[in-house]
Amino acid sequence: MVSGLLKFILGFLLAIAVLVGSGVAVALYFMNRTAIPPTKPTYANDSPALQTSNPQKTDLNTTPTPNAIMSPTPSATPTESSEALPPGAYQGRVTWSEGLSLRAEPKQDAERVGSVAFKQNIIVLEENQDKSWLKIRIEGSKQEGWVKAGNIERVN
Repeated sequence: MVSGLLKFILGFLLAIAVLVGSGVAVALYFMNRTAIPPTKPTYANDSPALQTSNPQKTDLNTTPTPNAIMSPTPSATPTESSEALPPGAYQGRVTWSEGLSLRAEPKQDAERVGSVAFKQNIIVLEENQDKSWLKIRIEGSKQEGWVKAGNIERVN
């Protein structure tokens, strides 16, 4: 009788240990799955050739233009802000953390003519008809190009 009762108690404890162990394993699995960051979203103005895990890596198939500005810090010169803006233009700043690509035309597959760094000061010159692209000039240079709208904030 004692042997049967002992087997029952040991079996019961073993079953509880298995249930607790499997519950902990499932909990750890789901906790680890939620700790993995999601993949980087792809937006319409991202160049397929530049989609890499390293934001410092550049496209090897294009030659950089001499006027391309890749400075990590925004260039703010007081003499540029006193310059008169063209009619309808306004000052802005890049809000996309990886910077923006300047395009020759307001479309995704247009030639890349340069880039603008994060928090770089720019001058918005015009918008295309559906307001999805902005023609900008980099403040402190004569370089102009088109960038996807929504990645720039207006600066007064």
